[in-house]
Amino acid sequence: MVVVGLDRVKARSELDRLAPAAQARVLAAARAADLRLEPSGAAEATAAEPSGAAPPAGVVFQRAVLVLPSDGTFDSRAYRIARTLVERGHVVTVVARLMGSTLPTEEHPLGYRILRVPASTLDGMPFRPLVQLGRAAVRRIYAWRTGTPYRPPEPPLARRSSGPLPGSDVAATAGPATTSVTPGPATTSVTPDGRASLPRRLASGLIRRMAIPLTLRSHVRNARAIAPAADLYHGMAYMGIPIALDLAKRHRARAVYDARDIYLDARNLARMRGPARWLIARGERGWARRADRVVTVNQAYADVMASRWDLEPLVVMNCSYRFTPPQPPEQRFHDVLGLASDQRIVLYHGGLFPNRGVEELMDAISSISNATLVLMGYGVLEPVFRARAAQPELAGRVRLLPAVPPDELLSWIACADVAAMPIQPSTLNHRLTTPNKLFEAMAAGVPSVASDLPGMATIVRETGCGLLVDPRDPAAIADAICRIIDAPAEERESMRRRCLAAAHAKYNWESQAAILLDEYARLTGKPW
Repeated sequence: MVVVGLDRVKARSELDRLAPAAQARVLAAARAADLRLEPSGAAEATAAEPSGAAPPAGVVFQRAVLVLPSDGTFDSRAYRIARTLVERGHVVTVVARLMGSTLPTEEHPLGYRILRVPASTLDGMPFRPLVQLGRAAVRRIYAWRTGTPYRPPEPPLARRSSGPLPGSDVAATAGPATTSVTPGPATTSVTPDGRASLPRRLASGLIRRMAIPLTLRSHVRNARAIAPAADLYHGMAYMGIPIALDLAKRHRARAVYDARDIYLDARNLARMRGPARWLIARGERGWARRADRVVTVNQAYADVMASRWDLEPLVVMNCSYRFTPPQPPEQRFHDVLGLASDQRIVLYHGGLFPNRGVEELMDAISSISNATLVLMGYGVLEPVFRARAAQPELAGRVRLLPAVPPDELLSWIACADVAAMPIQPSTLNHRLTTPNKLFEAMAAGVPSVASDLPGMATIVRETGCGLLVDPRDPAAIADAICRIIDAPAEERESMRRRCLAAAHAKYNWESQAAILLDEYARLTGKPW
């Protein structure tokens, strides 16, 4: 991607519609976050200018803003929507979060702009001057008690976000955390048995529960400063829809809530109990009902949402573009990892997070001859998996690679012999999931070993694009992988053709994009 910055004149032109106090706050936030706003001719185009592609006949030029709770680097759904709109002559802006080492502004080669805004829990707090004074007082007391030098607290936006919020389910699209943050005073007070003290645990729990609403408050306020006017705002995930709703109200536009998961039953939120869970559920229901349309990724999710929110979501599946993989397949993994040309590749691509079945795959690979498990992605468990891959019993059988951008992903997947996705039945969200990786493997012509769960099983059985297994059983996973990679060449080719036929005929982004564009047209009254 071509990375650009904003010069001061450009920044002022974007902010001059704000009140002076708001302008000062945003510029101070940029300085505090150490953003390098460098001049670039590529950044001179305004959000109201077409991207260069002429709209097809019958299409009316419009503007769309996609709001993401992540930095957007690896968000394949946002990429596909933005690409579709740009190719039809519309202006697209992606408003994402400033996280890790990403820059505040990027011009994607396809012709859409990515604007990233800082957001933090501290910045979202009310009475921020008093909060800042309280932080300074705590640090002075700490310095006095420990005899260490006093270090003043950073401004609320001095630190970039380095990952998803506690309890959020946007980690799969957030990108790897690359920021190294200078530590503050020690924050752990432990009891003799090694546990944190009760006051510390209570404070930590309160902070985790307040992080979501406070960060949302910060994100909403800072997004107002740079998000352009548009005809439609498409909010991704429950951490993106409040921003989209705020911007749509501000500009008298339409808002879409893209509920890509059953968030209340996913990851950390699934374990939450009590008033906090009730408040999050109530908040999401309110956002969904305020949106002009709710979109989700499969019918099972839509049924759950309909029962909880008393509305009918539109299903737009997370399918990939139609793709014709090269024949014979490339050997990208062999070249990068220095593997023998006859080594079979078992690929897991996506988030390295709990309950994705990666541990079970690592257990299974040791019983599969002449095969290497490649973990291509990022996530909080990456150090754990690297440590285990280095153990003698695996002896080079597991290799890790970083995630690749969405426009390169299918070419990499097509180099694998089998795609494995033994997602664990740990939550309702997982049991009903139809993950991106299933459709991506299908589009690349690579058979899958998938969890025999209600979400994926129907599609795998219908298309014959892989085998279903008990995801909790490493032996069953190993057996299914062997049945695919040890099958005769004619049988493997037949499975490959079934994958491509299903992807080209039904499970492709082109058909799903048409559904989304029709809904956009209904909302704005003009064809997209």
